[in-house]
Amino acid sequence: MNEKKLLSAAVPETKSPEVNSASVEEGVQRHWQGVVKRRSFLKGLGIAGATLSASALLGAKSSAEATPGRGKLSKGDVALLRFAAAAELIEADLWQQYNEIGGVQGGNPAYIAALSNLDGDMAQYISDNTDDELSHAAFLNAYLISKGEEPVDLDAFRTLPSSQASGAKNIGRLTNLLKLNVDLSWYTRYRSSKNPDFGVKFKGPFTIENQPAIPLNDNDTPPNQPQPVPPATPQESRMQAIANTAGFHFAFIEQGGASLYPTLAFKATDAEVLRILISIGGVEIDHFGLWHDKAGNAVSQPLAGVTDPETGLTFPNLNARNSELDQTNLILPEPCGFISKNLPQCSVIRPTLTQNGGAVATIKAFTDDLLFLGQSPAFLNLVTRLAVEADSVQRGF
Repeated sequence: MNEKKLLSAAVPETKSPEVNSASVEEGVQRHWQGVVKRRSFLKGLGIAGATLSASALLGAKSSAEATPGRGKLSKGDVALLRFAAAAELIEADLWQQYNEIGGVQGGNPAYIAALSNLDGDMAQYISDNTDDELSHAAFLNAYLISKGEEPVDLDAFRTLPSSQASGAKNIGRLTNLLKLNVDLSWYTRYRSSKNPDFGVKFKGPFTIENQPAIPLNDNDTPPNQPQPVPPATPQESRMQAIANTAGFHFAFIEQGGASLYPTLAFKATDAEVLRILISIGGVEIDHFGLWHDKAGNAVSQPLAGVTDPETGLTFPNLNARNSELDQTNLILPEPCGFISKNLPQCSVIRPTLTQNGGAVATIKAFTDDLLFLGQSPAFLNLVTRLAVEADSVQRGF
């Protein structure tokens, strides 16, 4: 199979079945409380022309329902796997960038040293996380092919620039790590007894905006400079702030996968597809637990107080606030409301409702993160369409 054909094959034309307007609105209101708000979701993505009409959305829902498809998989299960494959290709791309500069074989000793100030094993963890995401993407696409379905190929969109720092390969990227807005609401959420699935909104303990997570070039961040703790020069402070940003970005990315996979798994019909989603999702949760721990080291002594001289970002000492919502070593999920407010609190992954932790929410979070800064409208339309199709699946029996 020629995978290079996939820009058209990955997202075939969807023909909506003829339905009357009353049944369309009834179906949307009844089944998709989250997706019915698609206009605000997609507006948040900033994608021109991505807003879907109610009838088009129901058409996507109908095409993704659990009806027999090729290769003995339902169309719904295929939609779930194809979005998961796209998400893993995106994750693999960003992790490869981190690995080239900061992994075990990374080519930027100063960046590796700055990451090691968070934990001495950071380079190994980065390399292992990269291998995991590459294996997930390869497996999901191979499984789709084995079932007679089209894999997902995003190679046509590898157009974003690479870092110019030592270690980075000069190749096109799917994702941007050179200027990020890192959402830190997850940090507070997992220390709270509240659950976003009950409508609670969280604010992060501080703000990371327009900040690089990898060195931009060797002039800005020399690859062989020392990285003492605390940093002694502006350039050392700059490199440490970039590494600290990466530490929080690692956790942001993986907490998204921790919510996404169970959300997708709830919709699966085929037992083997359910097994795949739960098994990969378990590794994503493992990743999040790892990076949650390391992020806290950037905002506790002796690294607390590092300031990026270029952007002005300061990493505060969160432990100095004497609040459990900030405490850096509280990395295991606090018990929170789950399923019903009438039931006891339970320590769980959250969110897991489609509107909060599903595929569209994932793409919106990536976009708000600036991970897709500079990407083409065609790429954004593609991943959004895959996301809507995945969120529209209903489990069959």
